[in-house]
Amino acid sequence: MINFNYEIDFKLEDEVQVSKWISDLISEENCKEGEINYIFCSDDYLHKINVDFLNHDTLTDIISFDYSVGKELHGDIYISIERVRDNSKDFDTTFVNELSRVMAHGVLHYCGYKDKSSEESKLMRFKEDYYLSKRI
Repeated sequence: MINFNYEIDFKLEDEVQVSKWISDLISEENCKEGEINYIFCSDDYLHKINVDFLNHDTLTDIISFDYSVGKELHGDIYISIERVRDNSKDFDTTFVNELSRVMAHGVLHYCGYKDKSSEESKLMRFKEDYYLSKRI
């Protein structure tokens, strides 16, 4: 089950379509959908989580907490709408495209993909691009 929660004045326009897209991604990665919560929030909200739980005093666009059990995916994915808006401008893309990329990124971590090394990052970007092509 994909859930959407809002800590700021923002709402996805197409929750049903986005939920199906995420579900299809999970299925295509041969994983099982558990409960995944997307929490859309502000920079300040996500910064506090970053400091309190990860001891990182920086802004970020996404933090995901993975509670998965084997191939059954469970977790909380926090996304700063402010960061996504800024990043969409910085990366010369649309807000919807950048938001979709970040949403896929969080779930791909749950599917086992990493992005610490350059090779891992390359594969993660490839997967993001692949699933973005199915979203748009």
